[in-house]
Amino acid sequence: MPAFEDHELGVEAQRPQTPKFDHLQKIISHGSPAKYNHTIPAPADRHPGTIEVPATRSSIAEAESLKHSLSVSPSQADRRGSRNSFGASLPIPRSKRQSRLSSVTTADGRPTRPGMPSIQPTRDILSSQVQDMSSVKTAAAKDMAFAFDIDGVLVHGDRLIPEGKRVLEILNGDNELGIKIPHIFLTNGSGKPEAARCAQLSRILHSPISTEQFIQSHTPMSALAEYYDTVLVVGGENYQCREVAKQYGFKDIVVPNDIVAAQPTISPLKEFFTAEQRATSTPRDFSKVKINAILVFSDSRDYATDLQIIMDLLQSEDGVLGTRAKDPTKNRIPIYFSQGDLLCPTEHPIPRMSQGTFRIALEAIYKAITGVELERVVYGKPELATYKYADEVMTSWMDTIHNEERLPKNIYMIGDNPQSDIIGGNMYGWNTCLVRTGVYQGEGNDKQNPASFGVFANVLEAVQTALKKELGDDFKLKWSDAMNPVTGNHSVSAIE
Repeated sequence: MPAFEDHELGVEAQRPQTPKFDHLQKIISHGSPAKYNHTIPAPADRHPGTIEVPATRSSIAEAESLKHSLSVSPSQADRRGSRNSFGASLPIPRSKRQSRLSSVTTADGRPTRPGMPSIQPTRDILSSQVQDMSSVKTAAAKDMAFAFDIDGVLVHGDRLIPEGKRVLEILNGDNELGIKIPHIFLTNGSGKPEAARCAQLSRILHSPISTEQFIQSHTPMSALAEYYDTVLVVGGENYQCREVAKQYGFKDIVVPNDIVAAQPTISPLKEFFTAEQRATSTPRDFSKVKINAILVFSDSRDYATDLQIIMDLLQSEDGVLGTRAKDPTKNRIPIYFSQGDLLCPTEHPIPRMSQGTFRIALEAIYKAITGVELERVVYGKPELATYKYADEVMTSWMDTIHNEERLPKNIYMIGDNPQSDIIGGNMYGWNTCLVRTGVYQGEGNDKQNPASFGVFANVLEAVQTALKKELGDDFKLKWSDAMNPVTGNHSVSAIE
């Protein structure tokens, strides 16, 4: 190997170590040439007999120059209408969501009103009477709705935020009208089938949550099943995202472990591939498989393997692994991300990295290797497509609970992340509420992405404030079975 003379390194030749001369030979950092301008001090406990050599690379990370310019925007004012590259469009489902309650029939086969059982319980009878006699408040309650982020607003992982339970009780009828106030759940969370996630949340929040009012970041991506036959699905625990893709109607689904099982050398940094992973994988000859698109449904559990496989596909000839396109920067297969959040609140006291960091890593790697920007599409908040889809879900849910297929006028978005929940809601014209139980912990309103309706300590405080604004300061957040407007002691005027 080539040898370097001491003078080339800028140090004197080492003298034989003697008791008189055993101190460290070094360059004083602050006297180094300008291009080696040190900003990080050397450790205090230097090892005797070592030599400090000036670094040839800056100590400042170079990721900023590699990162896609649209990956992170500091504020709503500076942000373009979409995070997506090159003005790409995001397909969303075209058909109206079919209510599972709309096919309920009576014993003689006659259809009932969607969401209303054939025999109404006493409370429903009383509440309907109250609503009929308090028509102004009833109309106002039906003309407002809430869209909730979940993680950091209602729960921390599997742990309940106490105020979240009370909020859903109020909106599901524990109020003076006994009325259900429309609300949906709009989360950048992902990785599970919607039914499984709703069942989990129902247990945590002690309130029923229907798939008809629930949107995960990858829920609108179901529309992509009409465009692509064979897809690589990345992210999530175990193989749940494969099941999600099946439910969405994708015909041929590949996950990274299928490829590793077929080609173990594709991921040189993967140390363990368990027997269980191998048994649940479906290896095949991928030199004969044309992958049409890459779908990142959820957070990667193995960055090294997933990044390697994605990079191979992005540089392949027509989506065939093992090939290399003559010009890999042209005619790339498309890649979709279900959301772009950098941080996500969990049970851990400090928010953890989310799917957005994986995307930025891929963008930087792609730019470093190919020299061009990565063209990609991002779903989830704050993308416009997610809010368009939320309108469809909200309208369908109104039909389910009130037999009125329309969109309420006054919609409140409640979230904890200014760069997704608040930006998206503000751009879409919703009233936005920022809570301090998740990502945001600042004082006052966020300066770069301010919530239009205000900042609140928790979700209950936000909902109470919104209800009083729309329904009056005297609106009671408690139902009483004694409120019978016909025979009871409480008149309608007493509960107005």
